[in-house]
Amino acid sequence: MARIHLLSQRLTNQIAAGEVVERPASVVKELLENSLDAGSDRIDIELEQGGTKLIRIRDNGQGIDKEDLPLALSRHATSKIAELEDLERVASLGFRGEALASIASVSRLTLISRTPVAAEAWKVETEGIDMDSKLSPAAHPVGTNVEVRDLFFNTPARRKFLRTEKTEYKRIDDIVKQLALSHFNTTFNLQHNQRQIHKFEKASTLQEQQRRVSQICGPTFIENSVSIDIEQNGMKLWGWVSLPTFSRSQADMQYFYVNGRTIRDRVVTHAVKQAYRDVLFHGRHPAFVLFLELDPADVDVNVHPTKHEVRFRESRDVHNFLFSVLHKALASVRPEDHFQDIYSDASSKNYSAQTIEANSTQSAINFSSYGSGDRGKTFINQVENQLANYDTLRSISELPKLPENAEDIPPLGFAIAQLHGIYILAQNALGLVIVDMHAAHERITYEHMKTASNNEGIKVQPLLVPISIAISEKEADLAEEHNSYLQSLGMEIERLSPESISLRQVPTILVNANVEQLLRDVLSDISDHGTSDRLEAHRDEILSTMACHGSVRANRLLTIPEMNALLRDMEHTERSGQCNHGRPTWVQQNLSELDKLFLRGQ
Repeated sequence: MARIHLLSQRLTNQIAAGEVVERPASVVKELLENSLDAGSDRIDIELEQGGTKLIRIRDNGQGIDKEDLPLALSRHATSKIAELEDLERVASLGFRGEALASIASVSRLTLISRTPVAAEAWKVETEGIDMDSKLSPAAHPVGTNVEVRDLFFNTPARRKFLRTEKTEYKRIDDIVKQLALSHFNTTFNLQHNQRQIHKFEKASTLQEQQRRVSQICGPTFIENSVSIDIEQNGMKLWGWVSLPTFSRSQADMQYFYVNGRTIRDRVVTHAVKQAYRDVLFHGRHPAFVLFLELDPADVDVNVHPTKHEVRFRESRDVHNFLFSVLHKALASVRPEDHFQDIYSDASSKNYSAQTIEANSTQSAINFSSYGSGDRGKTFINQVENQLANYDTLRSISELPKLPENAEDIPPLGFAIAQLHGIYILAQNALGLVIVDMHAAHERITYEHMKTASNNEGIKVQPLLVPISIAISEKEADLAEEHNSYLQSLGMEIERLSPESISLRQVPTILVNANVEQLLRDVLSDISDHGTSDRLEAHRDEILSTMACHGSVRANRLLTIPEMNALLRDMEHTERSGQCNHGRPTWVQQNLSELDKLFLRGQ
């Protein structure tokens, strides 16, 4: 082997560039983060040939002093941290001091900057071969202009791994959108090949912020999203999450920020997935733009060269906070939320009493009364008996008269007919509502069964013969450490040996499940996320199956009052917009849409 020697500064910078500068989008990200850290409220981005020929970023931030310009291109030079304590509570986007040096080592870089107190601007130029910097005066307003030309001109091996111009530009476009979503107080302008692509104006008010989100995610996202703004236990979560009915085939519209930094994190992903668990159709993904704010000391941002990943110091607390906020937000969605302009005060209305009585005869069946055991059987028998004696001609005389005032009409309106024994047709202020009868009642029954189960607490059953489970010593230590948490889930374990535990008690409802595998999965979740929802998910699967079998079936004819009773229950039931499998329970056809079908007014 050759003798040990120190690498040249140029080579170490190029090695660092391999970590920081993967492609033009990496350069844009690092430079934009520097501009934002400098307090800019306007940033202009110019690109040529997908950023491979030219990347020019100009801002109106605080600028760099003349004496610091050459130093700014040195490795590990930064104004953002000075000692170890600063690294443990980083509040800025950049902090390592590698970006400019790494970019300069693989490009032709020009940096012009002027501070508010300087009489003139100064320019420093470098070229990747020798990294020697040349300082000279220049004309420039307060702020900084960074120009990167011919990226990877001196590292052809790296350049050949770049994709097409269109692909490289698309990656830059994604970076600009990510940062524009997290910095509403900054104007972003993007040009590509001398053509204006985006102009995201500064957004101060909530309405302006929603307009920017609409520009990036599309207006349909905002129209089909729930706004969140919750603060507790030193953490704040705000932003927008999509309704379950607005889902994606890919996880391509998911923006999550921690203290303004876009991140990817398993704890966050698991919490969001858990919140959408029984309202999202299988194989679909939610869309969201969410911002988590917490003490910088509670999150480690120095765990990955590209700073995409973070490590929460109390991951279980973060997970539980995210899940609880999103879970409650999605559960609180009611049909009137789809018609906020008409039912702006719908939360104060009570359509389940006087409105129904004024428009139809109250049904003998209460669709929210389903429970388990004898009560559930009584309910099913009641439904069977009444539906068997149904007289189709009775419906004609029971049709409700629609109130003249739109605000007096419930969100899901009043039933007018049943189609093929499957769908309920109702009219509301906007037009026609179509309800999947079985799917809607399945959700209502399911939610009542979950509430009943939660109120009764977890019923446990000791195992006649405890199950001995061979696991790794790490898993056994984890089980022993979180024994109290496992007991809160209804599972009692005992340590038998360094690599063996005994399962002595399980929740009654899961006694016939594969509890050994369930325990292994729970321990795996605790290891990854600090918590687990496996037992609750398994319980809900069982309750969902029971609810499906206990709900009114297709081809069962209902009276008008029975249909109205179902509509009112939907308006007061959590997650009633989706069945237990994530399919929609109702759709709206506006009069304008119906008019188009029949060419009315044309």
